[in-house]
Amino acid sequence: MENKHVINNEARKRFELEKNGKPAFIEYKIMGDKILLLSTQVPEELSGQGVGSKLAGQTFEIIETMDLKVVPICSFIQGWLKKHPEKQHLLA
Repeated sequence: MENKHVINNEARKRFELEKNGKPAFIEYKIMGDKILLLSTQVPEELSGQGVGSKLAGQTFEIIETMDLKVVPICSFIQGWLKKHPEKQHLLA
């Protein structure tokens, strides 16, 4: 089954997006009112297809509903945020 939308897999502490049977995900850790985005993993086969950007964008939409502030530890997320200043208000 393919996810067209990012899901919050709370058991595994990651936001997941599946394409072609391969999961891309952002690992996180919640500390108080902050969510630390630790690492983004996109399978090599999905690289260059916009999967990481879609994953990041939908992840930030989910976080916005969680009333948490983001601490972007992951370098991919840091770079994505530079291209999306409209999400800066979510930063801790």
